Amino acid sequence: MASSTSYQDKPWLKSYQKGVPEHIKYEEICMPAVLDRTTANFPNKPALIFMGYEINFAQLKEMVDRFAACLTDFGVKKGDAVAILLPNLIPCVVAYYATLKIGGITVMNNPLYSDPELEHQFNDSGSKVLITLDLLGNRMIDLRPKTKIKQIVITSIGDYLPFPKSLLFPLVAKKKNMAADVKTAPDVFRWKACIAKYSPKPPQVKISFSDIAMYQYTGGTTGVSKGVELTHGNLSKQTQQLAAWFPDFKKGEERMLGALPYFHVFGMTCSMNNSVYMGWVQILIPRPQPEPLLEAIRKFRPSFAPLVPTMYIGMLSHPDIKKTDMSCIKGAFSGSAPLPVEVIADFERMTGAVIVEGFGMTETCPVTHTNPFANGVRKVGSVGVPLSDTFCRIVDLENGTQDMPVGERGELIVKGPQVMRGYKGKPEETANTLKDGWIYTGDIATMDEDGYCFIVDRKKDMIISGGYNVYPRDIDEVFYLHPKVQEACSIGIPDAKRGESAKIFIVLKEGETSTQEEMLEFAKTKLAVYKLPTEVEFRKELPKTNVGKILRKELRAEELKKRKK
Repeated sequence: MASSTSYQDKPWLKSYQKGVPEHIKYEEICMPAVLDRTTANFPNKPALIFMGYEINFAQLKEMVDRFAACLTDFGVKKGDAVAILLPNLIPCVVAYYATLKIGGITVMNNPLYSDPELEHQFNDSGSKVLITLDLLGNRMIDLRPKTKIKQIVITSIGDYLPFPKSLLFPLVAKKKNMAADVKTAPDVFRWKACIAKYSPKPPQVKISFSDIAMYQYTGGTTGVSKGVELTHGNLSKQTQQLAAWFPDFKKGEERMLGALPYFHVFGMTCSMNNSVYMGWVQILIPRPQPEPLLEAIRKFRPSFAPLVPTMYIGMLSHPDIKKTDMSCIKGAFSGSAPLPVEVIADFERMTGAVIVEGFGMTETCPVTHTNPFANGVRKVGSVGVPLSDTFCRIVDLENGTQDMPVGERGELIVKGPQVMRGYKGKPEETANTLKDGWIYTGDIATMDEDGYCFIVDRKKDMIISGGYNVYPRDIDEVFYLHPKVQEACSIGIPDAKRGESAKIFIVLKEGETSTQEEMLEFAKTKLAVYKLPTEVEFRKELPKTNVGKILRKELRAEELKKRKK
């Protein structure tokens, strides 16, 4: 480290918003008890809104208690895993809290995953019960014999709809692929029947901060999906960190746009658990595409909007943004993937809302860094500074032990109360990632003299061209500056002379046309020669995870496969 600045000095503290503490005196309260307390404080305040159907906190707690009793009757005991395979629906929130309440371990699964991916997660977690959608029901009944799952509970998008949507839904749902018939099979139950059958009196189960609350599976963007063990302490302390970070937001007063998928750790923590802790209503969006997002903003006027880059990009390019008043949004936040600087500028110019970018990973529950929201410096392009009680360093890429000087690239490592216990059943992988309490993120970053972090790239994504280190994000950012480009992603490809060179994949904005020559000519003035892509490929869309991360590894795998032919 340069003598003027040291990580031990925590230079980021001077940028904290007034009222944000360096250390938090944590309440030892688990999330199910948080829900009980919020219900006691705000029983009649709306808790969930789904397509206009509204339930208050008292109704939410009663449903949680009823389903907790149901799971107990199914044989779920403390330490048993329950799989939830749902988009953002009312039963998703209820099943999550009901499982935690009786000491079960929640396993949030992505409904877009293939059967082999789900089979791996069900078996790795040892899930005993599955809650899913009728659209997936027959597939899951067929998959069940390959797993330890005994009971399957089926819900439907039509289970909770306001009048007259509730009347119209059965008439049009199957034609629009919003509902499906589920074949008869043993131990398959209907959600609403389960809620009706059981009284809201589940057994009292003692849970503590050290107990595992979730197996949260990694997105698989860097390999086989791993089960991250998150404890009740991780979940509770993370929500308390978020509450401390935004002292100007009051309990019971805001409206959360629940667009981030709750099966992903970003949505689960920042939208769902944060709302329950703060007593805020959640506006549930099961399909976070530009049109329903903008419609929800117009109809329900959210004030708090955590989103991912693809959502910002999609809304910006959608014609409905011109008729959508975004002034209701007090806080707009971005995470999960780097947000191009040009997108930030466009969104803020069009809406007047301020986007605060942050950083996290499944293994950290997820938030470790974010920009100060108010009365603090927001550095566009930076993921911000560490949260309260969170410490970070930038270390050398070779051994991960030497602190790098200010401004120089290295691996970001983090320590804090939100860091996972480990990977389920993978002691070697845990040891490689967690060292002396520090989690090695695999992200290449720099830190400036004020303690702000800038993510440069993934360690494994680095391109070595002619002996030079080339960071794909440096290339991507240049192409995002082009007025015709909507999305861009670069990868390394074999090069006989350089070892590797860059190839860029580009999605153009609607109605635009371009050529390889135009794009490379644009980049020539902004990139060193060794960073300049040797190939450009235009696509209609890029492969992504459900939370908006462009799957660079998938593009690379496709390219290598094509070149082997």
